[in-house]
Amino acid sequence: MIEFTFWDILRNLIFATRWTVLLSIAAFVGGGIVGIAILFLRISKAKWARRFASGYIALFQGTPLLMQLFLMFFGLPMLGFRIEPWTAAVLGLTFFASAYLAEIWRSGVDALPRGQWDAGASLGLHYIQELRLIILPQAFAITRAPVVGFLVQLIKATALTSIIGFEELLRTSNAINNATFEPFTVYGLVALIFFVLCYPLTQYARSLEARAAAR
Repeated sequence: MIEFTFWDILRNLIFATRWTVLLSIAAFVGGGIVGIAILFLRISKAKWARRFASGYIALFQGTPLLMQLFLMFFGLPMLGFRIEPWTAAVLGLTFFASAYLAEIWRSGVDALPRGQWDAGASLGLHYIQELRLIILPQAFAITRAPVVGFLVQLIKATALTSIIGFEELLRTSNAINNATFEPFTVYGLVALIFFVLCYPLTQYARSLEARAAAR
């Protein structure tokens, strides 16, 4: 057993937390970009596009995230693609996040009255201009609370990437625990770090919900 002081454990966990934060940001930004593309297909006038988007969303919402990560990390190399744990983690979480974000934003679009579309048409705007100038800004505004709430879930989901070898907070804590045999201290600190990351976002989401309800 290796001797670690409390501060040694805490310092190593905080150092590992940066990778959890970076992975969360990368997956959220990537998921947002892909999610907008899926949203366009989901609300498209073309039937094939709506069906593709619906199938995409159903696939990533209806299968375990861990299985998706396994397919990225173990499946892609069998097709000839060499992939590192970081890349597999980002890709897996990006596709996972995109499905949920697209559906959240679609609910925002559906919540808008038909008159918003008609107003855009009366101004001579074509479909893309209507989306960019009228529909999407309002849809994004009214779905801020669920988007922030999903970000909390995404941060916690990064812990699953330890299974494919990505050195984030949970994998580092497992290594420290194996060296120190102090599970209560190590995992208690991990829980505390996740709480510090997620609690402010949870409170922010609640404040957004309260603000929206007051309007």
